[in-house]
Amino acid sequence: MDRAPADIGLIGLAVMGQNLVLNLDDHGFTVAVFNRTVSRVDAFLAEAASGTRVIGTRSLEELVAALRPPRRVFLLVRAGAAVDALIDDLVPLLDTGDIIIDGGNSHYADTIRRTSRVESAGLLFVGTGVSGGEEGARRGPSLMPGGSAAAWPHLRDLFRAIAARTPDGEPCCDWVGTDGAGHYVKMVHNGIEYGDMQLIAEAYHLLRDGLGLPNGEMHRIFADWNRGDLDSYLIEITRDILAGRDGEGRYVLDTILDAAGQKGTGKWTVQSATDLGVPMTLVAEAVFARALSALKEDRTAAAGVLGGPVPAFSGDLPAFVEDVRRAVYAAKIVSYAQGFMLMRSAADEHGWALDFGGIADMWRGGCIIRSRFLGDIRAAFARHADLPSLLVDDFFRSAVDHCQPGWRRVVARAAEWGLPLPAMASALAFFDGYRCARLPANLIQAQRDYFGAHTYERTDRPRGEFFHTDWTGRGGPVSSTTYNA
Repeated sequence: MDRAPADIGLIGLAVMGQNLVLNLDDHGFTVAVFNRTVSRVDAFLAEAASGTRVIGTRSLEELVAALRPPRRVFLLVRAGAAVDALIDDLVPLLDTGDIIIDGGNSHYADTIRRTSRVESAGLLFVGTGVSGGEEGARRGPSLMPGGSAAAWPHLRDLFRAIAARTPDGEPCCDWVGTDGAGHYVKMVHNGIEYGDMQLIAEAYHLLRDGLGLPNGEMHRIFADWNRGDLDSYLIEITRDILAGRDGEGRYVLDTILDAAGQKGTGKWTVQSATDLGVPMTLVAEAVFARALSALKEDRTAAAGVLGGPVPAFSGDLPAFVEDVRRAVYAAKIVSYAQGFMLMRSAADEHGWALDFGGIADMWRGGCIIRSRFLGDIRAAFARHADLPSLLVDDFFRSAVDHCQPGWRRVVARAAEWGLPLPAMASALAFFDGYRCARLPANLIQAQRDYFGAHTYERTDRPRGEFFHTDWTGRGGPVSSTTYNA
């Protein structure tokens, strides 16, 4: 019996889509491709895909007809309305059990909705995080699939074949969970990525403006850091960036405008954290730091009228550089601790059975936050699957203890110098708050009860019992309904 030749179809031939197609072809899979701008299909076949098994199609009907059952259609298009429009167009063309896969940076709530919509039509839906950028798509990304569980047996071998590998040789891909779980984990990955990048930028700011170090010396420092605890893709590329020069011999970094962009996944992470009541403070500060950087004209004007100290370093330079390294490492531990706390809360909220050690493993290769550090996180969850926070794991508790004096010196010195460290400082504030058995929130509760009769719990009574005081003698016994927003 004749069978359609293609193992999978892919829609969307921007750079990520093209590279993923070539990755699939490298691993022996036949891919049928389609793009709304059909000329891009022809150009791809004539250039990058020349000599491959890739099949070009010029309509969705032709794409679907080219696929083996169960048909697997991978969407790599802009998140949002374009995904919904494609789903609407594809559903009538597919048969029961066929699979639609969204590989874009979709919001997890949209993936929950789309899973329900596609399953109601008798089809299967998968929303998968794809991390690693253009190079990852070509050579091996980290893949975080979730959605219709019945789809995974039909995707497992294909996804794991093209994924990056951990240092142990395991694919950086496994099933995450139902409906929006895959895209949620990718969202948190991106939020943590914001935090990592901000921490590195703050270290650069300290070395550049606090210590006055030239790019070449900072290049050497980051190269040294990349051989130790901070060994990671982002430290590695920072090392390379610091050495990069243009055709005129100038450092490229020094010519780049200090206004950072963002596409929204960091903001989504913070929004989810606030919705769930999880204090993901470091990523929130990283998001706001980008927003502040975008106010370039305002900052330039303010710099001319707002005074502050001028950094002047004296003392043991290598020792302070080591303090900066330790501050980055300790704050990074806090950031990941907060990220895994958020995923634990989301898993409880949505009924997802997330494997936190497995998630750390998926992030060890291919993705932007890949690092040696993630192996330590995997080991922590192997020791204690129900770990409430990485900070109380013996390995990370010892690491923070070791880094803590230098971390505090760096934050204090930056305040004296007038250099902003929103991520490092917020991480330290969280750490101090998390280890504080009695915070001043009792006063906040008293204030809320005073002006709004919001009630409070007592230290000498069981949790869940609420009390109200008539603080002024004029309020009477009536209290507000107790709830948390």
